[in-house]
Amino acid sequence: MADPTLNVLTAMITPAVLISGAGTLLMSTSARLGRSTDRVRVLTARFKDLVSEDGQRDPLAREEKRMIVRQLPRLTRRTRYLLRAMRAFYVAVALLVGTSFLIGLGELSGLLTGAAPVLLALLGAGSLAYGALLLSFEATLSAATTREEMGFLVRLGEHYATLYQDGPDSNPSPQRQ
Repeated sequence: MADPTLNVLTAMITPAVLISGAGTLLMSTSARLGRSTDRVRVLTARFKDLVSEDGQRDPLAREEKRMIVRQLPRLTRRTRYLLRAMRAFYVAVALLVGTSFLIGLGELSGLLTGAAPVLLALLGAGSLAYGALLLSFEATLSAATTREEMGFLVRLGEHYATLYQDGPDSNPSPQRQ
């Protein structure tokens, strides 16, 4: 016959696996939030450069400013998704810890906890799923922003490439003697 204490510990450890997964997702999401915040700071600094007198002389400054202005609402949404995902993961951790606590408390005290641990575990798993869904939305926005920026960089590269093409007709001399 199986040791009842071992059964309780096994039941208490099951939510711990999900807690570990939630912790990993929290660390990853926190890093993504940091990168998103850094990106806003970089775009802000670049925008300030572009509106300066020197920056306005850049041949593609107007297009780059438009791109930055288009990206800011996406970055705002990304940040909101990341914050909501982090909140969902913290709630999941709390619910799953509560699940383990109720399982152990019920066994030690002899109280009938009924369906409460199962309900908490389901809510915790649901919160993890919700957070993961939010991360997928954020990743989609991140990819869209990256595609737009890469398109701009291609146009920027093409612009500057024409300035440095080899050949007598592509780079006229200021004065021919």
